[in-house]
Amino acid sequence: MHQTIQLQAEVPDHLIGKRLDQVLAELFSDYSRSRIKEWILAGAVQVNGTVIDKPREKLLGGEEVHIAASIQEQQQHEAEAITLDIQFEDEHILVINKPAGLVVHPGAGNQSGTLLNALLNHVPDIGSVPRAGIVHRLDKDTTGLMVVAKTVPAQTHLVAQLQAREISREYEAVVNGTMVAGGSIDEPIGRHESKRTSMAVRAMGKPAVTHYRVKQKFRAHTHLRLKLETGRTHQIRVHMAHLHHPIVGDPLYGGRPRPPKAASEALRQFLRDFRRQALHAAQLELAHPVTGEWLSWQAPLPQDMQSLLAILHQDSQEHDHD
Repeated sequence: MHQTIQLQAEVPDHLIGKRLDQVLAELFSDYSRSRIKEWILAGAVQVNGTVIDKPREKLLGGEEVHIAASIQEQQQHEAEAITLDIQFEDEHILVINKPAGLVVHPGAGNQSGTLLNALLNHVPDIGSVPRAGIVHRLDKDTTGLMVVAKTVPAQTHLVAQLQAREISREYEAVVNGTMVAGGSIDEPIGRHESKRTSMAVRAMGKPAVTHYRVKQKFRAHTHLRLKLETGRTHQIRVHMAHLHHPIVGDPLYGGRPRPPKAASEALRQFLRDFRRQALHAAQLELAHPVTGEWLSWQAPLPQDMQSLLAILHQDSQEHDHD
């Protein structure tokens, strides 16, 4: 399956003397520079009716440029009828509230049953958008809000917003230990030296910044609100573990449950049975990639995290006078 793209424009005077790839990137900013370069090299670009396949060719201004290209649909993945909790949808974007246990993208051991398979079913044309429109990810067991691009232009603009750190993402988490005050963590993150599936704070890693504030303190746990400035793999989980306040239930970075002193058997058991990181993407804000309108969504805490907070609150009240 191919999606055909037909684009046409006249080169304006302010682009006189610029290279073909620069001119096209400015005229057709809905498409990434790398994609435009591919189209030029593939002979899909005509200038005044002549195919020009050299990205560095200089233009004189006033030329008619025409792109006739096709985007290959990525059909190696099957569409699957998986129910999505859709918070917002128009012809350009889709915002979903992801449940725990849903893998975002097919990978080793997860060829089906993923968000991508569900998207191919819900929006059949999305196969022509890179990675089926997925521009940012949530870990398998992290819940909450994600935006998906339904078209290539929407995808290009959302990726640009993410790279410019203009998309606001706020999370809620329950961590081990009592944190006294909020703060920021500015520590680079890279692959763990020996554990291939883990990330770690590494001097040679990519920059990563997380801001956090205390919402509620319990006897041996803290409910946090966090804001991502960057979007590294496992960023919040790695940063909180680095502060020695790993997220409750985190199978990779959390270690053993740490109940408070003299905790009830019910609380001990609840913490033992909480098998996913208590992390939820609670708020998402961005400029609509086509209209530019500033949009905001909130997703309430999932039931398991509400129950966790309730039992921690009960424990704090019972031991109030200790």
